[in-house]
Amino acid sequence: MTKAPIRVAITGAAGQIGYALLPRIASGAMFGPDQPVILQLIEIPVEAAMNALKGVAMELDDCAFPLLQGMVLTSDVNEGFKDVNYALLVGSKPRGPGMERGDLIKENGPIFTGQGRAINDHAARDCRTVVVGNPCNTNALIAMHSAPDLPDNQFSAMTRLDQNRAMAQLATKAGVHSSEVTDAIIWGNHSATQVPDYKNTKIGGKSAQEVIGDMDWLQGEFFTTVQKRGAAIIAARGLSSAMSAANGLVDHVRDLYMGCEGIRSMCVPSDGSYGVTEGLISSFPVHCTGNNNYEIVQGLELDDFLKARIESTVAELAGEKEVVADLLGASA
Repeated sequence: MTKAPIRVAITGAAGQIGYALLPRIASGAMFGPDQPVILQLIEIPVEAAMNALKGVAMELDDCAFPLLQGMVLTSDVNEGFKDVNYALLVGSKPRGPGMERGDLIKENGPIFTGQGRAINDHAARDCRTVVVGNPCNTNALIAMHSAPDLPDNQFSAMTRLDQNRAMAQLATKAGVHSSEVTDAIIWGNHSATQVPDYKNTKIGGKSAQEVIGDMDWLQGEFFTTVQKRGAAIIAARGLSSAMSAANGLVDHVRDLYMGCEGIRSMCVPSDGSYGVTEGLISSFPVHCTGNNNYEIVQGLELDDFLKARIESTVAELAGEKEVVADLLGASA
């Protein structure tokens, strides 16, 4: 190997998403077929979780991936984030029976405060942090504010899974392969208020709205299917999305690292574009320019329906920020 290895930290590494994710990273799907990696695997300090992590590491060994140059197994976030170039925050506390979203945010807040501080103090200065653990937008906001020595634009959260879901629904409706769907956009929060954009997303180079020609479906079934797809998967398999979530994270990081043509959806700190309150972490259309850089795509037109839905999801994000205001410090 001629390239220096990229160090990648993954929290919740023994969980279902981690189990689907780790072989994809180790096989080159995330950073390319000639880029070696070192995986720094983090789990909660519970015997069962650490034993499961050891088993996962044994399986990775047994795969004999040429690109996998080493592993760190730990429950100490300071050790787990040491010198990493990517911090993938997959693990979070799931919502329990009768738990409201605000309760979940309060439960997860201190976890992401601690992880953000550890990234600030121990990660490489170019470290990119991507949050998957829900509620991912606000968890990313907490981690970002807990890492004041790192630039805000090095923090993002994932709506690539939602983008991929929207692409699949549009392709099925149009009777085409999903590769025909491009520039798919998700606005706002990774929640049931997220806004899948039918106007600027393209099918065969034309607006999805024009190709589908059924506004009732686009503003109805399409919207609700994308917004509630995670719940539908839980109802079907008894567990939350894992394989598709891992795939979305691979897509997110690969495009950020390598660059991409066209538009992708990422939750990034708002600069005020499209009327989204500056400082919130919201899903935008972005263009990835390579070397871990991106820019928010400007000048897209939105109809009144989409504008109203974006206003609603942004209000939800603002409300979540208020719930965790005490964790954000004076910089909020």
